[in-house]
Amino acid sequence: MDLLENMNAAVDYIENHLDQEINYGEIAKIACFSEHHFKRMFSFIAGISLADYVRRRRLTLAAFDLKEGDMRVIDVAIKYGYNSPDSFSRAFQTLHEVTPSSVKNNEVVPLKAYPRMTFQIAIKGDVKMNYKFVEKESFKVVGFKELVNTDEEGFNPKLWSTMEEDDYNKLHELEDGDTDLKGILNITANACHGEEKKDEDLEYYIAVTSTKNCPEGLSELNIPKQTWVVFDAVGKMPEALTTTWERVYTEWFPTSGYELDEAPEIVKGVDDTKTEIWVPVKKRNN
Repeated sequence: MDLLENMNAAVDYIENHLDQEINYGEIAKIACFSEHHFKRMFSFIAGISLADYVRRRRLTLAAFDLKEGDMRVIDVAIKYGYNSPDSFSRAFQTLHEVTPSSVKNNEVVPLKAYPRMTFQIAIKGDVKMNYKFVEKESFKVVGFKELVNTDEEGFNPKLWSTMEEDDYNKLHELEDGDTDLKGILNITANACHGEEKKDEDLEYYIAVTSTKNCPEGLSELNIPKQTWVVFDAVGKMPEALTTTWERVYTEWFPTSGYELDEAPEIVKGVDDTKTEIWVPVKKRNN
């Protein structure tokens, strides 16, 4: 159950730094994931984003400070990372639906409390998951690339919305590679390059497997030998895809004896109701 232990250790770090600047990269290291994977896993397991959890916990504690302490509103705002009383007041009102000053002035107002989160194993119904292990030698993909900054709101690539029919035709002309990965692939890679690399940056590709030279204007990615677990997401998209990702993180990984490996993730559409999720894994060290 290392996964749950690591997630709870990450929550310990968050709780100990709610009145300080939170290093999301450090949290991810404690959980033994990349920052991108940790944020996504947290949202699937917890049901809210990591940023929302931190915000709710800070504003919960802020209400206690205003009610019970001698701190001014501006001091509480600064303590919990807000640059101005106005931004703090807006966030406080959004959550509690009352003003900070009303709490400070001991008015009888309703408040909301969001307690510290703890991760545990939950026993669910016997619903099968279809998956298979695939060992693949190194291969190359060629396609369109976007560098995405995963800010507090998560991973939101824009590339797919800008692709046109001619772009997809160009990719199909380049495809001559792996038959297991035939078709258009959506790939997320953690290894970002460039002079101003940031840990939270990701490379997002819409690409095909190819042995041809990469044309000007496109990018290539060499993917080394890797073990993958391939999950079938079946049903209406994108709901089936989201549900399958959630079950991978909350049901398969905690009891599988495997953990995520630092390699690209691949999503491959099969037809209108089936998508394959290729997840890089390695055996967990016990």
